[in-house]
Amino acid sequence: MSTTKSNNSKTTRQQAVTPLIGALLRLPHEVVVARILDTINTNGFDITQTELAVFLYPGPEGRRPIDLARQCNMTRQAMNYVLAGLENRGYILRQDSSSAAARLVHVTDRGWLLIAQIRNCLAEIEKEWAAHLGTQRFTALRETLHDLTLWLGKLN
Repeated sequence: MSTTKSNNSKTTRQQAVTPLIGALLRLPHEVVVARILDTINTNGFDITQTELAVFLYPGPEGRRPIDLARQCNMTRQAMNYVLAGLENRGYILRQDSSSAAARLVHVTDRGWLLIAQIRNCLAEIEKEWAAHLGTQRFTALRETLHDLTLWLGKLN
């Protein structure tokens, strides 16, 4: 009886440490972000992880700072500080929009070079993951995540 009880306890502990969906989504994301940062900073861009979040999908072009703040889960004041740093280093411009109440962010040529570098890095990661998982499994993973993102209302 103690062996059965011991096995049940071990199974319960294993279930407790098995990553749930949140971790299974977060851990690969952490790897992707680290890889992007390494790639872009190795190639002459001076971007922090906080600043990188501004350039992740859908990116800053034509968006209001408040919308970027929401995307990056920060206050307007914090986002304006981040945007000022990006603007001072030539990645973006903040310009008044036709509405007097809003400013819009526009990506500069340097910013578009950064975005191209990010996309190239992501394409390389996708190729590596497809090689590891196999094309069919990787395609299924990508389609499943896309469908889930649509269902959650995060894509149009």
